[in-house]
Amino acid sequence: MDRVKVYGADWCEDTQETRAHLDGKGIGYDYINVDHDAQAEEFIKRQNGGKRQTPTVDLGGQILVEPDNEQLDDALRRRGGSNH
Repeated sequence: MDRVKVYGADWCEDTQETRAHLDGKGIGYDYINVDHDAQAEEFIKRQNGGKRQTPTVDLGGQILVEPDNEQLDDALRRRGGSNH
């Protein structure tokens, strides 16, 4: 199973909320700061119709854009739970 990837920015409150939620559930993920990674920024723009929306979460190919905690939990359940 592919590791969860969170594309975001340190200054983005939604990014920090998503990261805190995953941390609280003990779910491992890779955090990619789009302010420091031009390829990651281009990736999220491609996923979001040219817009730079954070966080963009990649769950092994399933892309969630600015998910709330409930949407994130639902998607994690569908993919088989946590990814330690």
